[in-house]
Amino acid sequence: MSNKIKRSPLFYVGDKYKLMKQLENLFPKEINNFYEPFVGGGTVFLNIKAKKYFINDIDKHLINIQKLLIASSKNPKKFFKDAEKIIHKYKLSHSYKKDIVPNALKKEFKKTYYARFNKVGYDKLRMCVNNFQKNDPLILYILLIYGFNRMLRFNGGGKFNLPVGNVDFNKNVVNALNGYFDFVHDKKIYITSKDFKKFFSDKKYFKNDFVYLDPPYLISASEYNKLWSKKSESDLLKMIDDLNKKGVKFALSNVTHYNGSKNDLLLAWMKKYKVHEIESNYINYHNNGKKIIKEVLITNY
Repeated sequence: MSNKIKRSPLFYVGDKYKLMKQLENLFPKEINNFYEPFVGGGTVFLNIKAKKYFINDIDKHLINIQKLLIASSKNPKKFFKDAEKIIHKYKLSHSYKKDIVPNALKKEFKKTYYARFNKVGYDKLRMCVNNFQKNDPLILYILLIYGFNRMLRFNGGGKFNLPVGNVDFNKNVVNALNGYFDFVHDKKIYITSKDFKKFFSDKKYFKNDFVYLDPPYLISASEYNKLWSKKSESDLLKMIDDLNKKGVKFALSNVTHYNGSKNDLLLAWMKKYKVHEIESNYINYHNNGKKIIKEVLITNY
């Protein structure tokens, strides 16, 4: 593993970038096939050295963006050219090349000038994806980059409904994209969008295979945790027990305590495995205070 941690170019909610140094020190040193059923933005797999990668997420839009990025690793110039066309068409800021935000706007709205500047173009682009190009992964990626808290969020009617964020297509985005392209272009990556039970149903395991799981957290309040239930948690923990019986190495990221709530199901289950405490630094977006959170990595090795 390299000393420099690669960051996913999706900058996704729940991204493990800031925790990756701690996590990789606890991962097996030799990995044959790497399995990640809840890949999210992909920061973990980008920092794993394995022979083959099996990555999955139930969110089809997220997986379509990952597929686009993997395919684009063969021709990054085309990806940037296509992205720039959309950015210019909708007059969005792009500080990685040029700062086009007027100084007057920066003075008037010191902390929110990107959101003010990009709002009109962003809303038009969002309307475009909702009315005409619903499944265009490049447009969805650009909406994610300029969107609030960089999320993929849809309403009950399937419309993308994230408001503009105070963010920009900047050098960090370009560096993360180039890092992603460099990493994936020569790797054997098998990518799917299934429920975690279906993902595991057809797998055969070999020596030094490793499964990393970062499921939605039962007791936290994130947007993407709303569909996760006690039954989902229980089913997943049983499935992990099955992996353990087969002799497959696993690591599970989760939280045991969160702002006064505790996950009793997890606390009882994890007693039979090794529990490593992870120092997390989650910020509460609503009041910018630190969340009281206890994060763990549970392993069977």
